[in-house]
Amino acid sequence: MILGCIADDFTGATDLANTLTRRGMHTVQTIGIPKGAAPEADAIVVALKSRTIPAAEAVAQSLDACRWLKAHGAKQIFFKYCSTFDSTDDGNIGPVADALLDELKTNFTIACPAFPENGRTIYLGHLFVGGDLLSDSSMRHHPLTPMTDANLVRVLARQSKHKTGLVPYKTVKAGAPAIAEAFAMLEQQGVRHAIVDALEDKDLENIGAASSGLPLITGGSGIAIGLPANYRVARLIPKREGIAALTKVGGPGIVLSGSCSAATLAQVERFAAAHPARSIDPEALATAPEATIASLLTWAKEQLTSGPALIYASAAPEKVAAVQAKFGREQAGSMIEHAIASIAAGLAQAGVRRFVIAGGETSGAVVSALKVEALEIGPQIAPGVPATLSYGFPRQALALKSGNFGGPDFFSQALDALQ
Repeated sequence: MILGCIADDFTGATDLANTLTRRGMHTVQTIGIPKGAAPEADAIVVALKSRTIPAAEAVAQSLDACRWLKAHGAKQIFFKYCSTFDSTDDGNIGPVADALLDELKTNFTIACPAFPENGRTIYLGHLFVGGDLLSDSSMRHHPLTPMTDANLVRVLARQSKHKTGLVPYKTVKAGAPAIAEAFAMLEQQGVRHAIVDALEDKDLENIGAASSGLPLITGGSGIAIGLPANYRVARLIPKREGIAALTKVGGPGIVLSGSCSAATLAQVERFAAAHPARSIDPEALATAPEATIASLLTWAKEQLTSGPALIYASAAPEKVAAVQAKFGREQAGSMIEHAIASIAAGLAQAGVRRFVIAGGETSGAVVSALKVEALEIGPQIAPGVPATLSYGFPRQALALKSGNFGGPDFFSQALDALQ
C-alpha cells in the first residue's frame, strides 16, 4: 500500500476509490477497518460512517483507521470528506483533521473539496455548487449538515483549534512550484490548514503535485486526481490503462433511496414514472416499524419478478423538516436507515444481488446490513460513482451514490451497469 485513505461516509469512499482507479491505482475499498490482513492494493480506502456522529467519536474512529493504515505501510494519508464540505460548526472535518495532524506529527495540511467535474469549485476560499455559492445551493436545506456559509476559511476556522489560511487562485494558476512555495510560507506563519482554490482539473493536478511531500492531505475526491502521477514519478506504481469489467452477478435489481438532495429527488421522480415505486411512510414506520418493513419487503419481492423496483424515503425539504420536527432529527434518520437496511438484508436473503443505493448514510446502513467487508472498484457509472462488486460470497453488485451525484436517469443507468 502506498496511499491510505480515510473516508467519512461510504459513498464518499467509493467516489474516492473511483477517482484513484481511473487514474491508474489498484484500489480497494474496505467497509470499516479490516479485521485481517490488508488487501493487496496500491491504495486502500477505509469507509467510515463518521460524517454526522459526535466529533469525539469521529476523531477516535479516524485515528484508529489512520493507525491501521500506517501499520500496513501507507506512505501518505488522505482524509476524504464531501465536495460540499458537509459539516457543522462543531465538526467533524476540523476536529478530525486536527487529530490526524497530531497523530502524524506534522504541522501543515490542505483542505480542498473541489470537484469541477461535478460543479464544485473554490474561488477566494468560497465554495460554489455549479453557478451558486454553497450557501445559496440546495445544501442550505440539508437535514443533517445545512451549509449556510460558503466561505470555507471561515467554516474551517470555526471547527479547528488551529489557524486556517488560503492559497488563492492566482497562486494556484501559477502552477505546482508556486503552490508548494505558498504551502511553505503559510506553514512558517503558523497556519496548519490551507483552503486551496481550484476551478478545473488542471488546478487539481498541480495541487496534487505540490502536495507530494505532505504526510496528510484532506479534501474531496477531486484532489486525488493529482496523486497517482506522484507515485508514478517515484516509480511506486506502474502505468496502467483502462479498468477491467466486473464479474456479472445477474438477477433482479433494486433501488433504495434515503437521500433528500435535489438531484436524488429528480432521479426518484424519473425512475418512478417508468417502474414500480413505493415510498416509506414515516408515520407508519414510527407506529408499527416491523409490520411496515415487512409490508415493503413483501411488495418489493412481488415487483422484482418482472423487473427492477424502487423503495424510497426521499422527500422535499419541507416534508423532511416536518418529520424531523415530529420525531427528532436523529430519530427520524435512524428509523429510515434501519428500515432500508432491513429491506436490503431481506432482499439479499431472497436472492437479490444488484443494489443501487442513494445517500451516504443510507449506503452505510445498507452495506453494513449486507455484511460487505470490501469492494472491488469497476468502471464509472457517473462522475463520482463507479460500479462495485463485494468480495466474499455471495458477490453483490452495488452502486453507492452520494445524494447530489448523477443525472436524472442515474438509477436506470446504474442498474444497466450492474450486471
